[in-house]
Amino acid sequence: MGDDRQMKEQRVFDKIIEVKNVTKIFDDTTVIDDLNLSIRRGQFVTLLGPSGCGKTTLLRMIAGFMAPTSGNIYIEGQDVTAMPPYKRPVNTVFQKYALFPHLNVFNNVAYGLKLKKIPSGEKRTKNGVTVDVTRKFTKAEIAEKVNRALKLVGLDDYGHRDVNSLSGGQQQRVAIARALVCEPKVLLLDEPLGALDLKMRKEMQIELMKMHRELGITFIYVTHDQEEALTMSDVVVVLNDGLIQQIGTPKQVYDEPANAFVADFIGESNVISGTMIKDFCVKFLDTEFVCEDKGFAKNEQVDLVVRPEDIKLYPENSDKGQLAGQVLSTVFKGTWYEMEIEANGYEFTVQSTTEAKVGQKVRLAIEPNGIHIMKKLRTVNEFIGEVTGENWVDFCGGSFEINTFVDGVALEKGTSVKVYVPFDAVELTDDEDDGEIGGNVTRSLYKGNYYQVQIYTDTDEDFYIDTTDEWDNDDRVGIKLNKDKIRLEVIAEDESDEA
Repeated sequence: MGDDRQMKEQRVFDKIIEVKNVTKIFDDTTVIDDLNLSIRRGQFVTLLGPSGCGKTTLLRMIAGFMAPTSGNIYIEGQDVTAMPPYKRPVNTVFQKYALFPHLNVFNNVAYGLKLKKIPSGEKRTKNGVTVDVTRKFTKAEIAEKVNRALKLVGLDDYGHRDVNSLSGGQQQRVAIARALVCEPKVLLLDEPLGALDLKMRKEMQIELMKMHRELGITFIYVTHDQEEALTMSDVVVVLNDGLIQQIGTPKQVYDEPANAFVADFIGESNVISGTMIKDFCVKFLDTEFVCEDKGFAKNEQVDLVVRPEDIKLYPENSDKGQLAGQVLSTVFKGTWYEMEIEANGYEFTVQSTTEAKVGQKVRLAIEPNGIHIMKKLRTVNEFIGEVTGENWVDFCGGSFEINTFVDGVALEKGTSVKVYVPFDAVELTDDEDDGEIGGNVTRSLYKGNYYQVQIYTDTDEDFYIDTTDEWDNDDRVGIKLNKDKIRLEVIAEDESDEA
């Protein structure tokens, strides 16, 4: 019985960090949105996503440098949401090394140890209360710990050196040694290799992996570099718009992306819209393909990804391959050729050790295990609104003339509604003043004969639109709505309370 309890406690504490229902809002902008995450002891976890996705904000909340707007953070089962950083068993390494220029390497690493207090083993009673007596580290203890930390990062003989005389990679090692010397249970790394050149970055990746193996402590690493995440991590947490898109091993997020965003963000991808005809059969580009996926509704609209290395090329007159195509471009990448090949209106990216010349006609073959089917992220834009008058509804910071009759009944003023805006009811203009809502393009995903564009509005909302026009990230746009295609649905009272 005692063993069972001990095993249960061990499983609980294996979750060294738990983030529960955490939301962070800055100036009415939601950066982290009701996020839940558990991290197990000893893992190397990477928070991966584009700039502005919320990964650094999440890391800083775990570190204690900022507080959540709502929700709680636990370390080893203890609620640390309101605990200051210096009391948490974590240390942080930043992209900007933040070394003290007036101290040498040894004293930079020793700085935290000189401030730290540890139990002396003695107890003292004052006013009837017994407390542990603390002490500071001795000079000998500090020297031992600092030298061990410097050896760990490969700077054994650098203690006397001026930090300003070190290279960028060496300064980063000092920063890591300074974080490790206090023996934290969790090491937080905020894009620590971002300032290094490519060769040094790859060398430091190997060093960090080695340190993690030797120390056995939990690493939480923030990066927007997908290669870095896939190379170093035990677990990758893909974030976008303050939400977790997928959690998995590097192989899982690469081979089995959860949605089109992950597929597009991780590695080179051919992302295409298709229709799931039935189990193990999908249709895209007017062609039916055998696949390995099942469990989708018959004729369900889906996204799918085909990695460039999973496409095989055959001569034009071959009886192999499902699609006929023509090579548009080819680039030698060292160990393979990367080619753009147009087939049935879609420009495939193909990687092969054999080059096909520009203008050459070929056949493309995709095996069942090379096709991965994904649920669509969204099929309609959905917002919360309020009826403000006969045929008038407010949502997304604007007031719109929309038919407010639902099932033949006129909705009363003040009624809360869900507003459904189909993708084809949205039109983008390059002049913000021509639109009814202003926003910025945050993502444009090529899906064959159209682009799926995501627009982030000034009122912290996301619009999706399918368009043949290509838009660049950060383009400022106006949004026009076709009111005749917008549908309203009354929000039940319990739903309204939850909202």
